Amino acid sequence: MSNFNQNLENALSQDDEEFLRSLDDEPGLFVQMGSAFHGRLKYWTAFAFIQSLVLFGAAIYCFWQLLEADSVRESVLWATGVWSTLLAVGLFKIWFWMRMNHLAMLREIKRIELHLVRGAV
Repeated sequence: MSNFNQNLENALSQDDEEFLRSLDDEPGLFVQMGSAFHGRLKYWTAFAFIQSLVLFGAAIYCFWQLLEADSVRESVLWATGVWSTLLAVGLFKIWFWMRMNHLAMLREIKRIELHLVRGAV
């Protein structure tokens, strides 16, 4: 066995192997969403998720006020509120999906690392 293979096998800890065994099945959408709430960024993920819900509620409120507006000026202001809150919701959702994609890529990299170690031994 080469020096590189030995170093790679030693670098792969028992925790890594257990983690990779848990990844044998491809997780579904809701499992992936739930896994985004774990790890170092779990509080930021929860914050972004809650913010997107709050902003969506604000968009609904602004839309309702837009329908009830009496003047053109009020309509423009409430329409701006609807547009800006929905834009913010979209940006939070993009961040959340990018986080899920990041975790999926890490899973694949760990899986490849394990296959390299198993194939080298």
